[in-house]
Amino acid sequence: MDILWQILIQFVFRLTFGIALAMTLTPARLVTSGFYRVHLWVLMGLNTFAALGLFVNRAVFAEQFVSWSATFIVAIVAAVFSYVGAVIWLYERKDIGFFVLVALTAIGFGGAVLATPWGTQEELNLPLTLCNVVSAGLLLGVTMTAMLLGHWYLNTPTMELLPLQRLVWLMAVAVALRIAVCGFGLAMVGTSGNGADTTFWIFVAFRWLSGLLGTGAMAWMTWNVLKVPNTQSATGILYAGVILAFLGELNSQLLSINYPYPL
Repeated sequence: MDILWQILIQFVFRLTFGIALAMTLTPARLVTSGFYRVHLWVLMGLNTFAALGLFVNRAVFAEQFVSWSATFIVAIVAAVFSYVGAVIWLYERKDIGFFVLVALTAIGFGGAVLATPWGTQEELNLPLTLCNVVSAGLLLGVTMTAMLLGHWYLNTPTMELLPLQRLVWLMAVAVALRIAVCGFGLAMVGTSGNGADTTFWIFVAFRWLSGLLGTGAMAWMTWNVLKVPNTQSATGILYAGVILAFLGELNSQLLSINYPYPL
């Protein structure tokens, strides 16, 4: 149970970082302000959950994280910034809202770094671990935000397709970056002689087929559907992409508990 909480806290911070970054990269002049407001509420809920999880399991996390108190404070700050940002977007102050999104991106990244169990990373150098956090958060956040934006087109069908097309393109970039990072980690495991067994490789195959190749296929299919264009069908494909990305990244975190490499 402690391991599951550890994975969930890392997952929430990575997702916060990725969604905030994806919304920052989405041009506000082409998307209605309600999109940012509603999904900042989503981030507020996620980080409130993370703060509660950290508080309830503080004795465990005090031993696992670099600083439990700092991680707990980051979760609270992220929830507060999400609420403040939602209020700002309610009044359509896009300039200030943009800077709140930038700040929330940095806060989410800081939380993801703090929630990394550095005690198990002795074989990793700092750049590789940071690349792992960034690539995972980018893949999760861009895929999730693309799905949310696709759903927003159902409410506001007159919006231009450029913002959604940009996020789908970023999905493909995120998949490629994640393949590079996890491919390096997988190569390190294969050459380190750590005794990976058949069960390990079965989970690795599932992780790659669902979280990387599957998500990449969803991005390709969505891109082609948007050429029609059909945002409703594209959103349905992106729902599947979110599920595959989530399963893949959760599996990756689970695998990396026993192997100090991104997988």
